[in-house]
Amino acid sequence: MLNEAQKKKILLAVSANRANYPSDAKHAASLGISTSVYSAIKNGQTDKALSDANWIGIARRLGVSLRADMEWKAARTATFEYITAQLEFSQQSSLSAILCDIPNIGKTFTARYYVQSHRNAVYIDCSQVKTKTQLVKKIASEFGVGCRGWYHDVYEDLVYYLRSIDHPLVILDEAGDLKNEAMLELKALWNATERCCAWYMMGADGLKARIDRSIEMKMVGYTEMFSRYGDRYSKVTPDDSKEREAFLNAQARIVAKVNAPEGADIAQIVRKTRGGLRRVYTEIEKMKMEVEVS
Repeated sequence: MLNEAQKKKILLAVSANRANYPSDAKHAASLGISTSVYSAIKNGQTDKALSDANWIGIARRLGVSLRADMEWKAARTATFEYITAQLEFSQQSSLSAILCDIPNIGKTFTARYYVQSHRNAVYIDCSQVKTKTQLVKKIASEFGVGCRGWYHDVYEDLVYYLRSIDHPLVILDEAGDLKNEAMLELKALWNATERCCAWYMMGADGLKARIDRSIEMKMVGYTEMFSRYGDRYSKVTPDDSKEREAFLNAQARIVAKVNAPEGADIAQIVRKTRGGLRRVYTEIEKMKMEVEVS
């Protein structure tokens, strides 16, 4: 059973997410609830407004943790600044791009943070929706477009909506996990929304290797898709190993300064984590737990 505090936490996320949608009806549809229920919870009603299953579904859609996680502030690292600038340019220009870089530098955090404050931008974790049907229905649901019924109808409704709204952006994280049929459907979606919607693909080196290999093997659609995404791979981290080490340590230092408890040894955190931002989170979480215990 969810408690009142957890429901209030979800309501705060719902309220913050509302600005990204043109109407209450579209927002309600993106959350998978009716407009009447949406109106009730928007007015602060939590008792008997939704089942626990529906509350959990909304929490999942909005990325709300139901446990007592520590507060984590956005740090303006080089990765954060670079990806944010690319996303803003892509969205305003309705241009598409591919970012391929090493893991654990803050790509996903930045993308999720961006969609929280930019209207008509959605984040898709492709590792969770690998087939074309799952992918298209997930994108449709994030925009508040109906995702039930025949696939063709969902696809057509999504395309129509993307061509109707102001500067939509679809961020495709972990894009290398998509099956070939889904990759080819992205080309079709790009064709159908040309100059109307921006598509931003993100992944690690495996995504680059997969696209390059598919083009070399002359697999249908990959050359055209790569062309539509700008014919190049963007990257944040330096290629030189020493420069990359300095880059990662600098990022870890920025994140630690913003989030570590007062008086924490920032240099020690950087040494322990070697610039890995997930490890920075873990180290700071341990520090804050120790502070609470003492």
